[in-house]
Amino acid sequence: MSELSQLSPQPLWDFFAKICSIPHPSYHEEALATYIVEWANEQQLWCERDATGNILIRKPATTGMENRKPVALQAHLDMVPQKNNATEHDFARDPIQPWVDGEWLKARGTTLGADNGIGMASALAVLADEQVEHGPLEVLLTMTEEAGMEGAFGLQPNWLQAEILINTDSEEEGEVYMGCAGGIDFLSELTIQREAIPADYQILEVSLKGLRGGHSGADIHLGLGNATKLLARFFAEYRDHLELRLVDFKGGNLRNAIPREANAVVAIATEHAPRLKQALNEYLVVLQNEVAPKDKNVTLEVQPTSHTGQALTVESRDRFINLLNATPNGVIRNSDVAPGVVETSLNIGIVALEEDQAKIYCLIRSLIDSGQDYVVSMLHSLGSLANAKTQASGSYPGWQPDADSAIMALTREIYLDLFGKKPNIQVIHAGLECGLFRKPYPQLDMVSIGPTITGPHSPDEQVHIGSVALYWQLLTTLLKAVPTK
Repeated sequence: MSELSQLSPQPLWDFFAKICSIPHPSYHEEALATYIVEWANEQQLWCERDATGNILIRKPATTGMENRKPVALQAHLDMVPQKNNATEHDFARDPIQPWVDGEWLKARGTTLGADNGIGMASALAVLADEQVEHGPLEVLLTMTEEAGMEGAFGLQPNWLQAEILINTDSEEEGEVYMGCAGGIDFLSELTIQREAIPADYQILEVSLKGLRGGHSGADIHLGLGNATKLLARFFAEYRDHLELRLVDFKGGNLRNAIPREANAVVAIATEHAPRLKQALNEYLVVLQNEVAPKDKNVTLEVQPTSHTGQALTVESRDRFINLLNATPNGVIRNSDVAPGVVETSLNIGIVALEEDQAKIYCLIRSLIDSGQDYVVSMLHSLGSLANAKTQASGSYPGWQPDADSAIMALTREIYLDLFGKKPNIQVIHAGLECGLFRKPYPQLDMVSIGPTITGPHSPDEQVHIGSVALYWQLLTTLLKAVPTK
């Protein structure tokens, strides 16, 4: 952490170092929340937690600024737990290990948690730094955003006093967000049957690795490979030719992350095993031609395994592979209203075979309700064809852009004054909590800003150090410029 203590602005980086030292993946935020509450109490700041676990901290206005509109700085407490296959790391117990690589801060083999740890650190630094001028200030830290926005769903009315909310969860310095997509989870469940593997078959593990992965909203337009889809495509093409029997299949572990790896356990007649290796080599050439510009490290491996169990029947194998191969993934439609922004998308996040069930978990995002409804209808139809049970759940609203937003206009003006150029006013396809805040607080004027973070939700996550300083300058100047009531 000594490297971080040399970075500027120091109060922000000191808090981020502390955040990295306390494990806080989704559903394991309590230790970090306890630290923050204890720190706020030591600073003699008003601090309270609600029934969901959200934290609200209040700090009085700088002397002479008591008549300014009250502002809430908002971030989420949890981080996405993703690691490279070879990395030994327990996210519930082990600290993140950040390190400086030139202009970037990275983590050793894991996600960094800059999403949304930098935003959280900036909010705490504002509370700690008496040099930052502001009106009445609140800091809202929400629970379990990455796994379903549970904190935002549980936010009660009449708790916040703020009239303006600055969300700190954006990931591109120079862009100001004024709207975001909504989303809904979708689960397809197939009942499967198994039978004994023939005696003359050997059991092998097939692994597809080396993909970049990434954020299922912010990166979905990049056309990155989805490991589960790519491996399903192989089986759809070669299962009959090689007389493959499927024993197990796993890919991805978060519905909002593009899967980087997928593994399957197969049974194959011993005399056909060399043909399997040849087929994998042929398919790898196809993948390298298709995805190499973006996923240049893709690999396909096959090796013996000690896995035991029964294989899916041919009928169950085919229904599972056909459903997974046919399920759309990626961009469904681009927006006509917001040029250059994805309107509707679908990410196949988790695929798993259990003893008697196959499960496919997806996350649908859309800027418009009808786009979300269309994809839900499409997946229900596919499930019906495959005789699968389907369920949509956990819908959360998008953040409808407000062209008349006063805080957005002020942010744009201040950015131009500070840096001599206009920021890009954007609607983001990723989900932000702002849409959910509108239900209990319909009059809240909101904007979202942040530093440049690339590769979120993957072990390639990194934050541009210089952009953090620019973000801090914008944030603190904006707080000072908030108008009177």
